[in-house]
Amino acid sequence: MRKFLWVSVFLLFSVLAACSNNNDSKKEEKDAAAQEEDEAPENTYPLTGETASGSIDQRVISVMVNNHSQARPQSGLSKADIVYEFLAEGYITRFLAVYHSDLPENVGPVRSARPYFYEVADGFDALYTYHGAANFINDDIEDSGVDYADGAHYDNDRELFKRTSDRQAPHNSYLITNGLEQLLQSKGYDTEMEIDPLLFSNEMKAEGTSAQQVTVTYDEDETVTYTYDNQKEQYLRESDGEATVDAETNEQIALENVFIVAASHEVIDDEGRRDIDLKSGGKGYLLQNGEQIDVEWKNKDGRILPYKDGKPLPFKPGQTWVNVIPEEPGIVSVNEKGGDTSAD
Repeated sequence: MRKFLWVSVFLLFSVLAACSNNNDSKKEEKDAAAQEEDEAPENTYPLTGETASGSIDQRVISVMVNNHSQARPQSGLSKADIVYEFLAEGYITRFLAVYHSDLPENVGPVRSARPYFYEVADGFDALYTYHGAANFINDDIEDSGVDYADGAHYDNDRELFKRTSDRQAPHNSYLITNGLEQLLQSKGYDTEMEIDPLLFSNEMKAEGTSAQQVTVTYDEDETVTYTYDNQKEQYLRESDGEATVDAETNEQIALENVFIVAASHEVIDDEGRRDIDLKSGGKGYLLQNGEQIDVEWKNKDGRILPYKDGKPLPFKPGQTWVNVIPEEPGIVSVNEKGGDTSAD
């Protein structure tokens, strides 16, 4: 009987010890999980997919940026999450620079509006910032309901827009971003907004072909070239054979994603203004990691996005440049070779 009692006591302590060890183990697992959760990034920027070092609910700001040869080099392009490049008049392109994760002090030169630019801005609920427009375009912008800031109303007030003396108008208007918060508040626009994120992945989700250098030809004298830098794992941009650099930093524009979109273009007046169909979808090319993926583009809630076999393709985390080109002739040349273009 006494032997049985000692055995029972021993078994009881063994069970209690096992439970204690099991609880300690679970506690350690919970503590480790909590530590990992603390170390993991809480937020990512919705338009770059990169870890957020600051707020992610600030308003998206979009700016019409001049790309005339007399407007180069531009200021602020290297900080844009996304840049859209469209033909504006003749064969000269303009940019819509979209800012959310980083906002430089100055952006420009700022140029006049076009309808397809503010359509893209509206897809991000962005403030659409431009400098002047034809009366019918201004009327369309006001009727569209998009939040906007026309630099022609603030010309040279030195708080929101400024004119520089180093260039001639219309190539010398710059947005001063420090004045944006006051502008948003004065016009009753939202200063904070939850932004639906784009789709991002560090892994390519479709097979591509080698594309070390890709040239988009808008005209004989208007070309854009992207050359893949194997060391940086980015595409470096050139315009008309010269590196595209940011005037503020002297840095060459370097991108994780290049998205080339073919869309229907129609010239609508003697000034060479165009109507561009951004609704119907069509053929496109997505450049990532030195490879080109043939895709279809679709407009989803105002955003131009790449699809493959009916499924959305993610962007690589980082910055993106979107070149919209005419379906005809839609000239894009690809050099499969190339290699490291980084400076020594």
